[in-house]
Amino acid sequence: MRLPVLLTASVLFLSGCNLLRTDKSHYAGTDEMLAKGDYSSAIARIDAARNEAYKPKDRVLFYLDMGMLLHWNGDYEESNEYLEMAERAIDENFTKSVSRAAASLLLNDNVLDYPGEDYEDIYLNLFKALNYLALNQEDDAFVEIRRIDNKVKLLDDKYGKMALELSDAEEAKVPFRPGKSYFQDSALGRYLGILLYRKDAQWDDVRIDLERIDQAWKLQPDIHPFPQPDFTAEQKRITKDQARLDLIAFYGQSPEKTASTFYVHTENDLIVLATTAEDYLGKQRLDDLGVIAWPDIREGYHFKFQLPSMQKIRSRVHRVEVVISDGPTAALQAIESMENAAEETFSIKKPLIYLKTLTRAVAKGLATERAKEKMVQDVDDGALSFLIRIFTDMATDQTENADLRVSRFFPAEAAVREIHLDEGVYDLRINYYDINNSLIYSDERSDVRVDPDRLNVLESAYLN
Repeated sequence: MRLPVLLTASVLFLSGCNLLRTDKSHYAGTDEMLAKGDYSSAIARIDAARNEAYKPKDRVLFYLDMGMLLHWNGDYEESNEYLEMAERAIDENFTKSVSRAAASLLLNDNVLDYPGEDYEDIYLNLFKALNYLALNQEDDAFVEIRRIDNKVKLLDDKYGKMALELSDAEEAKVPFRPGKSYFQDSALGRYLGILLYRKDAQWDDVRIDLERIDQAWKLQPDIHPFPQPDFTAEQKRITKDQARLDLIAFYGQSPEKTASTFYVHTENDLIVLATTAEDYLGKQRLDDLGVIAWPDIREGYHFKFQLPSMQKIRSRVHRVEVVISDGPTAALQAIESMENAAEETFSIKKPLIYLKTLTRAVAKGLATERAKEKMVQDVDDGALSFLIRIFTDMATDQTENADLRVSRFFPAEAAVREIHLDEGVYDLRINYYDINNSLIYSDERSDVRVDPDRLNVLESAYLN
């Protein structure tokens, strides 16, 4: 009777472990929808999955996904409603995660409320600002730009308290320390600030934001691995009969999270870490990551666990140009790599995630070993003892899955261009080219009115 009972219990346990995995099945087909600009179908797909794929712990993810898709679809008011809910929930979940850090040290992150990635929290304000600009609510757009600045300034201090709470946990064997980020400014956020300040003739504030963008290129070379934009047009005074057309093109998709498997081998008071990786021939190899001092652990244990990492999605887009009423073309200038900002901001909490996961894996692995030894001692059947070891290890491994939750609908890159035109109505084509200068997408806009008395901000997107 023992064998059927063990098999049944193991199957039930392993099926329950699906709750500890990140489900991405509801995203199937959305990449093709984005590439075609069919945002309404993507909205319908995500909305239909709100109860099945998005559990209460995933509410931030649902709000972000819906908010961004609604933005791309031009539903600006509804987009801001979802992005506002996302922002509030991110703040609530992060505050909760700090206060419960020690208590949740041994819980898989997949079962916790998703607190959002820092770049999601920062850039949702940028898209709220763009929503407000599209709705001609410039004061509200200003508020969002200031929030971007405040959030970026707090990045370095944000995880300090969480690190202290984690270090105070009973299971903590080594101190927790957050990483360091060199993401100091959003150049695109500053650019929107320039447009708003300039409209109100606040030229000194324009100068300050231009200096901040210049500083961002000097201090953040890894985030801006492309030439600094030339803002001569933005600073030029124009006649009263002329108008400024400010183009912003978004392209590519923000990074996904992928899982890496790590292996733990223990010596007395030491842990040896290794991970699987592919060599240049595509073959799997085991890479030694080094040794960590780990008090009170004995030699001879072997565990494995998973960690998340940011993985960029290569975009087909190499450059973007605009054609106005079949006239000459003008190249847009890259201004923000959101995918680089995503990687950089993730590096702040990455050491906390890694050490937390390692601590949990070791504590759980030791508890499993003790339980396994006890169960084996209680049975005389050699075959059953073997199955106990196998199924216990399988069950433990199934609970160690990386938290791969991340919003799928932020862009990877942004480019801008200001063009001075006479007041009037124009037809535009925003063309996206690949590295071979082949046209891969053309965003055609008819009857675009350019007015000297208002901001003329035009967005385009090719999320591929």
